[in-house]
Amino acid sequence: MSESTAESAAESAAASAAASVAVLLPVRDEADRVGPCLRSLLALDGGPELLVLDDGSTDGTGDLVRSLGIRVIDGDPLPAGWLGKPHACHQLARATDADVLVFVDADVVLTTDAVTRAVAGLDGFDLLTPYPRIVATGLGQRLVQPLLQWSWLAFLPLRAMERSRRPSLAAAGGQFLVVRRSAYVSAGGHAAVRSAVLEDVELARAVKRSGGRIALADGSAVATCRMYDSWPQLVDGYTKSLWASFGSAAGAVGVVAMLVALFVVPVVGLLMSPIYASFGVLAGVLSRVVAARATGGRAWPDALGHPASVLLFGWLVARSFRRRHSVTWKGRRIT
Repeated sequence: MSESTAESAAESAAASAAASVAVLLPVRDEADRVGPCLRSLLALDGGPELLVLDDGSTDGTGDLVRSLGIRVIDGDPLPAGWLGKPHACHQLARATDADVLVFVDADVVLTTDAVTRAVAGLDGFDLLTPYPRIVATGLGQRLVQPLLQWSWLAFLPLRAMERSRRPSLAAAGGQFLVVRRSAYVSAGGHAAVRSAVLEDVELARAVKRSGGRIALADGSAVATCRMYDSWPQLVDGYTKSLWASFGSAAGAVGVVAMLVALFVVPVVGLLMSPIYASFGVLAGVLSRVVAARATGGRAWPDALGHPASVLLFGWLVARSFRRRHSVTWKGRRIT
């Protein structure tokens, strides 16, 4: 590394360390699950600004947050053309003038150094997603939940995504998302993605369109996330959003067909050509093991169920497309 490059890197790191930081948490009827998240936020190193927006909760979530001494903003009524999550994040961002915005979901628990490390990881980037370790309980969750991070590691060229200026080559996770205010404003903020079901991915694309750089990072050592408490919750959650992950129904069919051909058909083929088919089965299992090791997930025996994971994913995709015109979430119509 040249002297000038080293000096530039040191200056960038120092600037990140000096930046003011706000941790922003939108909540809606989370009284039964937000406690661990709030306790972790109160213990964060560096004393970042903490803001919670209560988006019309009816279960006492706002009062619970206030009882811990955290500032709570009562959300405005949802305007026409907006979905709830983008509107809540939009209001939170407007309530602070911090240099760095850290969006966190109520099902995420952070270590004390999670935010300081995430902000330091922004060096050279404008938006960063440190993907948390997913906590999955029950057979169905353990089969399906790891597929998200597995798909990123198996099929998304992460380094190319960081270098590319193409908005279409983008991934992000709203569970724990860090963005520079300057890039957020240039991209139009959450107002630019007001009707997006996958507002996190669309925000990352908006940042790219405005000239910013994005990245994913392994946050499994500093953040955990239990997205769903039960299989019915998982089904409802995936039904809400899976359809929006694909450009079209034809694209979804193509992706699912490819996954079935790669990881399910070889299982059937074991009966006819054991040696040849075993390579396909082994590839799926080993890829799941590698992804689990890289993301703090559970490798064994879960990886052995990869063919079943693919079949369940296909069913969830089909269900999501069938119901995409009548989806509700937390009492609100999504589509």
